Amino acid sequence: MLPVRLMGVSSMADLSAFQHPRFARMYERISGESERRGTAEHRDRMLAGLSGRVIEVGAGNGMNFGHYPDTVTEVVAVEPEDRLRALAERAAARSAVPVRVLAGHADALPAEGGEFDAAVASLVLCSVPDVARALAEIRRVLRTGGELRFYEHVRSDRRWVGFLQDAITPLWSLGGGGCRLNRDTAAAIRAAGFDIVRLERFSYAPIQYIPRHAHILGRARA
Repeated sequence: MLPVRLMGVSSMADLSAFQHPRFARMYERISGESERRGTAEHRDRMLAGLSGRVIEVGAGNGMNFGHYPDTVTEVVAVEPEDRLRALAERAAARSAVPVRVLAGHADALPAEGGEFDAAVASLVLCSVPDVARALAEIRRVLRTGGELRFYEHVRSDRRWVGFLQDAITPLWSLGGGGCRLNRDTAAAIRAAGFDIVRLERFSYAPIQYIPRHAHILGRARA
């Protein structure tokens, strides 16, 4: 069994600030469309070549689980939102690789230091309350030289689009489960002490009626 250090966040009451049932229901509906429009291919690229023990931070409804290669020996999937975590547990039961789903959040991961060979952050660093603290936690639970795989939407490098994202992020965040449109996540990963060894930047519209917007996908080493 995995040794677990809960750091004071194991009770469901501790996760009350992370409950977004309306957003969770919406995400459940749109995630299938997003997969068909290209997100599945992005997940494949993000996870290709992973091996060993992996912690997935903010696993949502478990859409990554079917994309892990068989060289992964275990995935520990951490998700704070109750509805999404229940869906992730169902997805874990269908996964070809072993997946255990735990209640917890990125600011205090339920794991010991240096436990994992790799960490996965997929469409989650936009919504964590404190991205620096979340990345510090991810680095803590990785072994020396361990990998962070990431796939995130980010602030545009086009000035006027970035200003628009800045303007609408407060309202967007209220309805989007805390999602922030204007984070420079690559800069945050570097600031946390990771060495980015691969970075793709591309524009993509994951669902209909939402304009194409900036995403990044890559790998970093602790």
